[in-house]
Amino acid sequence: MTYKRILVFLISGLLVGGTFSCYPDEEVPVITENNVKEAIYQTMKEWYFWNSQIPDNVDVTSYPSYTQLLSGLIFQPLDRWSYLTTREAFDRSFTGQNAGHGFGFGIGENGNLYISFVYSESPAGKDGWQRGWEIVGVNGRPVADYRVGNGFNFQLGPNTPGFQNNFTLRLPDGTTTTRLLSKADYQSNSVLHNQIFTRDGKNIGYWAYNGFQATRGQTPTKSLEVEDALKYFEENNIKELILDLRYNGGGSVDVAEQIMNALIPAIHSGKLMYTNALNGDKSNLNESENFSKTGSLEISKLVFITSRNSASASELIINCLEPYMDITLVGANTYGKPVGSFPLSRFNTALSTNDVELVPITFAIANANGKAEFYDGFPVDILVNDDISRNWGDEDESRLRAALNFLEFGSLAPTTRSRYVDHGWDMIDNFEGLEKEFPVY
Repeated sequence: MTYKRILVFLISGLLVGGTFSCYPDEEVPVITENNVKEAIYQTMKEWYFWNSQIPDNVDVTSYPSYTQLLSGLIFQPLDRWSYLTTREAFDRSFTGQNAGHGFGFGIGENGNLYISFVYSESPAGKDGWQRGWEIVGVNGRPVADYRVGNGFNFQLGPNTPGFQNNFTLRLPDGTTTTRLLSKADYQSNSVLHNQIFTRDGKNIGYWAYNGFQATRGQTPTKSLEVEDALKYFEENNIKELILDLRYNGGGSVDVAEQIMNALIPAIHSGKLMYTNALNGDKSNLNESENFSKTGSLEISKLVFITSRNSASASELIINCLEPYMDITLVGANTYGKPVGSFPLSRFNTALSTNDVELVPITFAIANANGKAEFYDGFPVDILVNDDISRNWGDEDESRLRAALNFLEFGSLAPTTRSRYVDHGWDMIDNFEGLEKEFPVY
């Protein structure tokens, strides 16, 4: 069985919520906590990308918890992503099933805090919240009280349906409003905004995309939201596209491939998209993926809007399209995650029986030019502040304006590095593990 088939099999099984048993009548063994710890250790030794860095004969009983054991096993110089979760949590996240308030926030150019995005079916979305609203206070306290280092921690509590927080918000017209918001389960929308801009008689597509999440029940794995967005751009006959990934922490490789196969020019169909590499013991599973053109889009220029919140599958798209397309990055440098994961509990009875989903780094991906290591992220061509005080599609928003100006005039002049302000914190810094891939409050 090839690596690709293993990955597709795992994801497909998770999306339909299926389980299997090779021997249904076999007596299930009693599994203790130490059995699970040993399973984590042995599975890491087998599948972990840096498994050669894991010492032999680790005393797993010396670690008080599964999480502490995993932390002791990972290759600290490079690995910031391996985590433990549950089967249900993994499945829900990769299909956009969330729980919480349903918004993001960030630091604006003026140092104030603003709503950065809102999921339309979340509690915040149903309450009418919009990107660009300023956060003035939380639970009766000013936002300054929540300052932690360079960032903020609002202490919003568990993502339990019904859990409430009170927010004081300043709207774009200068008025303030206080909203009591209850957390709830909701389906997130990965497409935050689509729009067509016309410059010199040509249509430019703008696509704010947030999370490579598959639609539940789709086989093969794909996103129907992505299909609708691509159809919209095809109908408007765009030749240039601004793909806004500024808050996109990653997600499904299959959905990333779906997007790349639509954006790649037809002349490059059949050419190498990427090669992947597992650890040395699993090198027989290494393989390549080629482009297979879908749809009618023929993009001549592609601009990515990025930030340090742009990671994983966002960077995969940039890396794989760069050898074949005229691409430009606007905003801030990306996060730097050139490696990926797939869940491993199905390979171990102790893990699956105890609903411990182990998701360590298992592979690295190189583009057609062999570029595979970008742990410092991709540098931008045009460094621009994130003007969170303006809503999606506002032509005066700094990064969108810079992208449009570049496509219209072909110049990097709209901004300079001297004007960029690095606040030293991004929303992704408040999250760990599975939540780091799909950060939302």
